[in-house]
Amino acid sequence: MKRITGILVIVWLLIALCGIFKISPAIGADKNIILATTTSTQDSGLLDVLIPVFEKKTGYFVKTISVGSGQAMAMGQKGEADVLLVHSPDAEKKLVADGYGVNRWLVMHNDFIVVGPPADPAKVKGMKDTVEVFKKIASTKNLFMSRGDNSGTHAKEKAIWKVAGVNYEREKWYQQTGLGMGQTLNVASEKNAYTLADRGTYLALKKRLGLDILAEGDAVLLNIYHVIEVNPAKFSKVNAGGAKAFADFMVSKESQGIIKTFGIDKFGSPLFFPDAGKQVEELGR
Repeated sequence: MKRITGILVIVWLLIALCGIFKISPAIGADKNIILATTTSTQDSGLLDVLIPVFEKKTGYFVKTISVGSGQAMAMGQKGEADVLLVHSPDAEKKLVADGYGVNRWLVMHNDFIVVGPPADPAKVKGMKDTVEVFKKIASTKNLFMSRGDNSGTHAKEKAIWKVAGVNYEREKWYQQTGLGMGQTLNVASEKNAYTLADRGTYLALKKRLGLDILAEGDAVLLNIYHVIEVNPAKFSKVNAGGAKAFADFMVSKESQGIIKTFGIDKFGSPLFFPDAGKQVEELGR
């Protein structure tokens, strides 16, 4: 009888321990957030400043997966991320319309720029019409490096080529890296090529690049970032509480204040402009 009782006690203890271990990861998981975001927010260094503040303030821990906006949103569509920070407005609207994302909030903007070798063999420096810049690069057959990664930057580039009426596919002067913004800028610098970049990443890496800003300021080059929570109604494993906390933080006064001053000390001007509470139509004025 004592032996049976002892066995029962051991079994009870094992069950209790299993219960504890079963609960513990769930508790830990509740404090972990997967953020899928564009490479520009990482390469510019902005997230290196914002995320530690968020983690200290909330107790959540952020795992950042830095890819193109298209890939980030694909992760959201599969329930492989909790929250997205991206800059591809048309694709974002579709994501929300299809029910994969909720609570899409405007966070910030900067702009795209056309950069290239200082010698500027295509002679586009100072041109204000980006479509004409692209046409001239194509007509002179100067090397153009595309990210080719379905990112927000890639989507913007393709839209400009479309308006320009240029069929760039299979052209020797047009090459795709399949890489993020920082790496694509490095490749363009090595090959004396032109590329489209977001200003923040370019300025953050400028010292080691042999590229100059050759075209800027066109309204078509506005680069807008939104934060989107992945819809927990679609995916039960999504950390809805953590996603909401991160989204709330990104549009908070504290976060917006950090964004407003980020980069001023190094570059003399901010790399991004805070936009929480604004309408898209107000930007770039």
